[in-house]
Amino acid sequence: MTTYGITPIRVLRSEWHKLWTVRSTWITLLTAVTLVLGVGLLMGATYTSDGGDSDVDTVVLTLYGSQLGGIALAVLGILLTAGEYATGLIRATLTAVPHRRPVLWAKAAVFTGVVFTGSLLTALLTFEVAQIFLGDTDQAASLTDDGVLAALAGNAAGVTLLGVIALGLGAALRSVPGALGAFIGGVMILPEMLGMLPYAFVDTAVRYFPTQAAGALGSATPLPGAASPGAALLALLLWAGAALAVPALSLTRRDV
Repeated sequence: MTTYGITPIRVLRSEWHKLWTVRSTWITLLTAVTLVLGVGLLMGATYTSDGGDSDVDTVVLTLYGSQLGGIALAVLGILLTAGEYATGLIRATLTAVPHRRPVLWAKAAVFTGVVFTGSLLTALLTFEVAQIFLGDTDQAASLTDDGVLAALAGNAAGVTLLGVIALGLGAALRSVPGALGAFIGGVMILPEMLGMLPYAFVDTAVRYFPTQAAGALGSATPLPGAASPGAALLALLLWAGAALAVPALSLTRRDV
């Protein structure tokens, strides 16, 4: 008789199939791509050299839509974890993988691979298409220019890690509305509110918050008052790690 054990590869394969067999995956991914590409086309088609935006980094200008697309990808991350609690599928999942934590790691790995690849390809396509309109302006650039490829990859990494944070919030709170509210309120709005406080140490701390760190990664030229790309990436990795550590600890201590 042939027996089948639980292995990391099989758990990954299971999460891969679950990701692609639900309609929300296709909807959120297509929404993210459409937003990034659409806003990039709009920015390129309407830009003029005398419009006052010549000091804006070219990559930042063409990828303004990634802020909106990132919300769609954050929703996907939340649905990947909290969505299973909403439908009750999590009971079958954790019955099949009783050690539990490998499920979380597999979800995070599958999400990271899919979102980073899709975000990078979308960023490359958006940049190239936008440059069709920007070729005769002061925002003309190419992929071979200093910092451009790194900024495009940094943009994809930032969007992906923000999505991982959302995924962790979904796993920790086990509620789609709760996780979405925590992400929008805690990750996106709170830093903006703190940044209005007249204290230098608050300004220094805020630049390492998730959305601000992600913004620093997606610029080909250093942004005033922003963290360096290396420090921003490290901060995002730590935020993502913390967001996953909380549900990893609770998975073995709480009932389903």
